[in-house]
Amino acid sequence: MSHFSRQRRLTAAALTALAVAVSATACSSGSGSTDARGGGSGTYTIWDPYPQFDKGSAWVKLLDRCGTEAGVKIKRTAFDTSDLGNKTLLAAQQGNSPDVLIVDNPVVSTLAEAGVLTTTDDTKLDTSKVDPNLLAAGRSGGKTYGTPIGANTLALYYNKKVLKEAGVDIASVKDWTSLTAALAKVKKAGKKGVTFSAIGTEEGSFQFLPWFWGAGAKLTRLDSAQAVSALSLWTDWLKQGYAPNSVLNNTQTTSWQEFAGGDYAFAENGTWQLANARKAGLDYGVLPIPAATGGNAAAPTGGEFVTIPVQDDTARYTTSQKVTACLTSADNLYDTDTTLSYVAPTSEVQNKQVAANVELKPWIEAVKSAKGRTSDNLGTKYPKISEQMWKAVQSALSGSNSPKNALTSAQNAVK
Repeated sequence: MSHFSRQRRLTAAALTALAVAVSATACSSGSGSTDARGGGSGTYTIWDPYPQFDKGSAWVKLLDRCGTEAGVKIKRTAFDTSDLGNKTLLAAQQGNSPDVLIVDNPVVSTLAEAGVLTTTDDTKLDTSKVDPNLLAAGRSGGKTYGTPIGANTLALYYNKKVLKEAGVDIASVKDWTSLTAALAKVKKAGKKGVTFSAIGTEEGSFQFLPWFWGAGAKLTRLDSAQAVSALSLWTDWLKQGYAPNSVLNNTQTTSWQEFAGGDYAFAENGTWQLANARKAGLDYGVLPIPAATGGNAAAPTGGEFVTIPVQDDTARYTTSQKVTACLTSADNLYDTDTTLSYVAPTSEVQNKQVAANVELKPWIEAVKSAKGRTSDNLGTKYPKISEQMWKAVQSALSGSNSPKNALTSAQNAVK
């Protein structure tokens, strides 16, 4: 693709769509020059969203090692997740894209539709071992753009002590009815029920999705009876006092802090809180989020894709592919995903993770049922749908609208 036509395709719509926000891990802020070209062709640039890892970290050492194996020097720049998409679009407009880009999975289809990324067919990147439900987040128009480096998702943490005092057997919690019954018992015993994040941002949508999908709802119809039942579940929990009003302003971090206080029976949160759960000294367990009538709900996948941006000099792809294959090889994935608190994207490495840490078992189950937010070919439509969804959640939980009216307005706004 010529540099000119690529520039033309980087539309305003793509820029707007990159308000696709951040799910998952909160990263500290990173900075860096946006000059992607290093010194000559022997230097390959990598951009990633992990400013929390510095030069001495295992992650940066791995990047350097993969460069060395491919016979090149790596120049790495870390950005905040929320900056990375915009910086990437800008660099592409300037013909200055990094050679390898590690980016949050909902952003992949936006960058792909803007003509910024190569397909795995272009670069001969092998994705055959990756779980198909995780790979789907990087698919758009029947083509795959990159490969996942790892995944995280949501599940329910539960406090064993609180449940025991309330006489709740966790094995009885199998669907929404039994979960709500458990919350009623907990409240009756003078403890607190469940906390989650329903804030008016992507985080709120991210946390609502397992209930939305668990009801059998589809993102293309926000006002379906299934969608209404999911929002009614949350609204009723607030009305009954099973969930606190603070969920309206809770981020995933503040809702975690509520749970870490020790009074809550349940918290919806992510794989990335595992280290904090140990630190809090809670006697906790993890349960995949139940679907309305039983089984595991699909929770949204968090985590990043390793992608190879379009270059004017296509001869660079061979080396970029070698670096990417090295970063996502079975041996390196195990170490990387341990560092990032991620579930690996392949069964082979997942089995290795469980063998080393049995606590990851429910998370691997949750990831196997998980689904990309942009799957179902939603691509750049997702951010618009998501924004209306979190607005509807806010509107219903605050009592200013019934779940049905809130979701009808949301669907009309998307149209």
